[in-house]
Amino acid sequence: MPIDSSALSCPAPLARYDTVQLAHGGGGRMMRNLIEGLLLPHFALPPLAGATLAPPHDSAVLEFDGLRLAFTTDSFVVSPWRFPGGDIGKLAVCGTVNDLAMAGAAPRWLSCGLILEEGLPFETLRQVIASMQQAAGEAGVQIVTGDTKVVDRGKGDGIFINTAGIGVIPPGIDVSPSRVGVGDKVLVSGDLGRHGIAIMSIREGLEFDGAPASDCASLAALVAELTALGADLHCLRDLTRGGLAAAVIEIAEHARVGIELDEPAIPVLPAVRGACELLGLDPLYVANEGRLVAFVPPAAAGEALQILERHPAAAQPAVIGTVRDTHPGSVVLRSAFGSGRLLDLLSGEQMPRIC
Repeated sequence: MPIDSSALSCPAPLARYDTVQLAHGGGGRMMRNLIEGLLLPHFALPPLAGATLAPPHDSAVLEFDGLRLAFTTDSFVVSPWRFPGGDIGKLAVCGTVNDLAMAGAAPRWLSCGLILEEGLPFETLRQVIASMQQAAGEAGVQIVTGDTKVVDRGKGDGIFINTAGIGVIPPGIDVSPSRVGVGDKVLVSGDLGRHGIAIMSIREGLEFDGAPASDCASLAALVAELTALGADLHCLRDLTRGGLAAAVIEIAEHARVGIELDEPAIPVLPAVRGACELLGLDPLYVANEGRLVAFVPPAAAGEALQILERHPAAAQPAVIGTVRDTHPGSVVLRSAFGSGRLLDLLSGEQMPRIC
């Protein structure tokens, strides 16, 4: 795998944008304020002829000359670099592939930027690169360009990875928070909180029965099957930093709708729930790296659930909520007794460096 600065040839020059959809980082309220208060105002593209700006999503969507591309970038600083169910290399590939898939795109190409601390064992680097290669092969993407930098001993933490990705959005697929509408059903592809708890159990030296492995996995093949829903596939979001809560809150705010979640329907493994209680965490805010939330109209919810139930990348999928015309921009969690609790973005990160 060549790790060198090189250009990726595109099928057409990016000369004129018809649609621009900016990527959004997600996470807590502090990170959200940083992105929307500082980064987006400075980096937003100037108005171009015929250009429109769509709501921020996991990938930027660029449309020109009839071709629609998803483009995203992410950096990975997870500590420790290896954890139950994966490592930083697998995480870097799957995380970027999943961001592309959340735009309904078929991921095609990735870049790989390595920041290595002086003294990093070569065997560690070899394992990370092998893991990236395996994950890319399983996801059906190619790593086509990259770069390496070395920092002085003590100026880094072993290895950091940046990946960017490009995917192609099939005709007829429009996946965006702006398409979420009243009456939509909310589905989750599997049980929540595994990744964050897997990281924290290693970091904090916790040992308990049934300790979960990370759910780190590519969701590209699963999303490819969900695109069979066509126009009924309204919105997707992977549940990384900030977990399920952050994802649905951001969608509710951008779509200006209310979302009600059914707490008993949300799947959480007993071991994860127990670990969260021990650590003082809320599983709805714990990060995942192989789970998504989907919004579809009521008539398509049964078919969407069937797709999730038969796919190996989903585990315990469920319909967990409904979009309402009340409390726009807010998310309410309904308990088994019918009482409601308003969910809000946390001010910071529950668990730093989990991705």
